[in-house]
Amino acid sequence: MSQKPVVLLVPPSEETGELAKSLAPAHIELVLAQPGTDAFQAALPKAQFMICYPHVKMEDAFYMAAPNIRLVQLLSAGYDAVDIEAARRARVPVSNNGGANAISVAEHAMMLMLTVARRVVWQHASVSGGRWRGNGPPPAMYELYDKTLGIVGLGNIGRKVARRAQAFGMKIEYYDIKRLTEDEEDALGVKFRLLTELLRRSDFVSLHVPLNASTKHLIGARELALLKPTAILVNTSRGPVIDETAMARALEAKKFFGAGLDVFDEEPPPSSNPLFNLDNVVLTAHFAGPTSDNHVARFRNAFDNVERMIRGDAPFWVVPELAR
Repeated sequence: MSQKPVVLLVPPSEETGELAKSLAPAHIELVLAQPGTDAFQAALPKAQFMICYPHVKMEDAFYMAAPNIRLVQLLSAGYDAVDIEAARRARVPVSNNGGANAISVAEHAMMLMLTVARRVVWQHASVSGGRWRGNGPPPAMYELYDKTLGIVGLGNIGRKVARRAQAFGMKIEYYDIKRLTEDEEDALGVKFRLLTELLRRSDFVSLHVPLNASTKHLIGARELALLKPTAILVNTSRGPVIDETAMARALEAKKFFGAGLDVFDEEPPPSSNPLFNLDNVVLTAHFAGPTSDNHVARFRNAFDNVERMIRGDAPFWVVPELAR
């Protein structure tokens, strides 16, 4: 076995693999390999650390083939695709990316709010199609200023959204199962509301919760019915947090103004998805997180966590289900 700690990395692309190699500490042996290859299988028995996105299958068989794994370090914030129970049985902590893409997601959420509120897609289609201003009376459009933003999930990303929304002059309310102290709320400039209160009061609702048993369909038909007719719903967390069928029906019936969605029940969504036929939605392809800017932050946090464990310290950002 190598004298250096072996870190097995599944790079998302050749370019990011080269970036990872340029950032890797000198005292580790970095192995870049894709699942299913001979190189990957050969590295498993000696690997002590795994760096990857959660699409890599890490079931019981993975841990049996990699008995020396001490940490699975994700390059993503989300971890709903990870087999948590297999990691628990193997007694291996799983850490997410420590907010490496939090700024990107927060900016994307703000972009979706503005794009839906100002009907940017419609405006672009009108101008590029030779229909200046749509060749008709202008439709309803809204400013962000002085509007109430309800944030569901005030974690790392949610707080960044709050700060950016305040720059637009928005009033911020939030719902989270982990409520801030009064001093923390005052410092951030937010007010706690129950979920039903928040949905009734908000002009914009932005979702920033992990996907688990308690958050699946957190926003269903009952919750959607509470929204104002002028409300805008934004989801950059995970698709199943919203009952997609109920949302499509509500949007088609114009029960609320519109939605900006980066995530879906099924990804990629099938061509039959009813959301594709609606003019009051803006859709992006689960691109809120990845940017050319935050690749460095993802690998920086990953290697820092590896080095922490090599020094004998506990890893950062262990997912709540496995935190001790």
